[in-house]
Formats: sequence, C-alpha cells, structure tokens
Amino acid sequence: MSSEITLQRLQNLIKAYDVRGIVPTDLDENICYLIGQAFVVALKLRKTDGGCGQVVIAHDMRPSGPDLVKSFAKGVTEQGVDVLYMGLASTDGLYFATGFLNIAGAMFTASHNPAEYNGIKLAKVGAAPVGQDSGLKEITQLVLNGIAKYSGPIGTESSKDLNTEYVKYLHTLVDLKSARKLKVVIDAGNGMGGFSVPKVFENSNFEIVPMYFELDGTFPNHEANPIEPANLVDLQKRVLIEKADLGIAFDGDADRAFFIDEKGQSISPSAITALIAKRELKREPGSTIIHNLITSRSVAEVVKENGGTARKTRVGHSFIKQVMKDTNAIFGGEHSGHFYFRDFWFADSGMLAALHVLAALGETKNGTTFSSLIKEFDRYVASGEINTRVKDVSVTSKKVKEHFAGSKDVQIEELDGLTFSGDTWWVNVRPSNTEPLLRLNAEAKEHATMEKVRDDVLAIIRKDAQ
Repeated sequence: MSSEITLQRLQNLIKAYDVRGIVPTDLDENICYLIGQAFVVALKLRKTDGGCGQVVIAHDMRPSGPDLVKSFAKGVTEQGVDVLYMGLASTDGLYFATGFLNIAGAMFTASHNPAEYNGIKLAKVGAAPVGQDSGLKEITQLVLNGIAKYSGPIGTESSKDLNTEYVKYLHTLVDLKSARKLKVVIDAGNGMGGFSVPKVFENSNFEIVPMYFELDGTFPNHEANPIEPANLVDLQKRVLIEKADLGIAFDGDADRAFFIDEKGQSISPSAITALIAKRELKREPGSTIIHNLITSRSVAEVVKENGGTARKTRVGHSFIKQVMKDTNAIFGGEHSGHFYFRDFWFADSGMLAALHVLAALGETKNGTTFSSLIKEFDRYVASGEINTRVKDVSVTSKKVKEHFAGSKDVQIEELDGLTFSGDTWWVNVRPSNTEPLLRLNAEAKEHATMEKVRDDVLAIIRKDAQ
C-alpha cells in the first residue's frame, strides 16, 4: 500500500503545524493509518480527552479525502479509541466539533494547496493545536520506529452531522439581526466555503451572490488560495458587475477569509484585524489582542486607541493560539488572513471573521461604503511578502543585520527572524520553516519610504540568491 517510510519522507510530509503532501507520493493510506495510531499514542487520548475516548474526523472536498480518512480512523480504533465521523466540513467546523464535544479531532485538508495535495490538521481537546512542539515530533518518531500493538478492545465508529450546531454557535457570537441589507459576492473557489455559506446565511438579511460554490477538489476555476492576487481577479470583477457592497473569498478549507471593497480593491488582512479588534474591545473593554510581528502597525495603534492591550507574537497559528490562551486574549489576527477568537476555543475561523465584517458594515447607515468604513484601519503602505531562495539563510541574515547595526535610530528585534524598525517604517526578514528561503515584509507611512527600505534589504538578499 505504501512506498518505503523514511525520516526524509516524514520530514517532508509532517510540517511545522500539520501534515501535508502530494497523494500518493508523500501521503498515502498506509501513512494515514500509522499517523492515526501515533496520534492516539502520542497524545494519550484515553487519559486526556475528558474521558470521551473519541476522535472526531472531518474532510474537505478533495477526492482523496474519504479513503485517507478511513485509513486514519482504522489506526485510531485499533488503539482503542472511538471515531466519530463528521463528514464534509470546513476546518473551523472541525475545530468547533472538538470544542463542542470536548474531544480531539483530525481535519483532512490541504487548505489552499493544489489539487494533487492532501493533509491532516490535528487538534487536541478544544481545538488545541498539534504542532512540532506539541505532538508532531512524537508522531514522526512513532511512525518511523514502530507502534506497539494495542491489546485492549478496539474502538467503535459512528457518524454525526454537527453542521446545524456549528451554525447556531456562530450566530451566538455575532448578532446579524439588526444589520441592514447588503449585497455580498462570495467566492468559495470550489472549496468548503461553498458548503458552509448557504447554511450560515440561510436566514440572513444579505443577498449572497455565489461564485464557484460547487465542491470540486480539482479546482477548475482557480486555486482556492486568495492570498495570491491572481485568484481574486474573478471576485473583484464580479463585485463591480453586481455593484455589490463587498466581496469575500475563502481558501480551500474556509479557515481564512479575504475581503474586497465595493471598488473592487483588496483589503489588507491587517485592516480587518484592526476592525474586528475594535468591535471586540467594545464588547469587552481592556482586553488583550494578539497580532503577529508582520501585521501592520495600525493594529497595535487601533488596539491602544480603544483601550486594549496589543501583544505581538511570532508568525504561525500554534504560537498565536498558545499566547492567546496564556493571556486569555479575546481576539488575534495574522496578515495571512487567519483570525482567532477566544470564544471559538482560541481557534481560527474565516466564517466568524466574515460575520464580524458584515455586522460592522451592516450596522452603519444606508449608503456607507466598505471602503469608507475600513479607511480608519488602513494607515500604512506594505510591501507584501517577498520570498528569495538563498544559498545560506543564516549568512544572508547576518549581512542584513550588519547593514542596520550601525544605525542609532534603528531598533533590532529577534522575535521571529530579524525585525528592523524606524519611526515610520519597519522591515522583517525571517527564514522559511521548510525551505532555504528568506521572507521579507516591509511597511512604512509613505510609499517612497517603504520602497527604499524594501529595495535596500532586497539588494543584500539577492546577492546571495541561488
């Protein structure tokens, strides 16, 4: 059933935060079976899942999902733990299930990756993330070294549709009853947004114009990766044609959301983070808001202006979720379009972020545009992330640091890679977790300043490019 399982293969497959690879070259039924066993053993579910003895499993629309799920489930039950099949769901739907039922979970998805990929996002009780430092290292070693046969009774299998409860719960967190009528174009990219949106907005006061709602893991229209501008073009055109109030694009597993204003312009996820932060601080004044270090400075400014405490973290959902729990933060946002909510078990939900944005616009007076609403939250000019493959990440990073080392007016921070900050600008250079890449992000108050900082650092990096 499987080709040889080597450490190199597992390291390519088991990433920093999840399992992801090409089917069947990297990820096949046998490896899923072994990961199912290892998941139970590594996390000792029979002792730590609240006594339920279950793992809830869901999958997205990728054709390879059902067979991989069955193999994973076999591994789980053979270790004496029950399996609850949720069936089709968005990733945040699976996170909901782990919190609602107080059990661990596994979501089969490759998120925004192309059609030939699939993967597994693992979660402990209450959507607690499973990353390299919270289970994935142990799972890798167990799969590589072998898993002892479980001598007790095998687990059972059952199914439960949790989508009704998921929708009800979302609506307890954001009240849309007083929202005025809005025309909203939604591009699901043939991903799980096409499954969730009709259920979530069934009785809303919004006119939903659907785009690519048909579930199709081959992505016949465009990849379900809205962080790439090319994948937003269809939505931007449709917003203008429909004269809609705004547009929303979900990625393949619908845990991320991106927004388009009535002019067809893409809205920065940092501006969305600031908008939702202001709403949450109004609900609970003085709360903590989490943002990662490449999020716009506007987020921390808005949080401070609205009486909250802004806390900066490294990039990556497992870091954000942990810091949110440690600080009991009410909300967190990343520039990648992930939005995290304390009342959603500190997990990320593209759909919940969309509800907040629609509520914010829906509560304004008739005629108020999305672009005018968002203006107060969009204060800086950003470069976007620029990736460069280099010969030696550490050597190149050192050269960038030396470039700024003699500048008295520049602060240097090493929370995640290197961040250099001036009064009106900052630039971050950080290594990829999986490739010899340096990722550059820059921001400034003025466009010319951003370009100069960006280009100065890029010139250093590209001298060492492969």
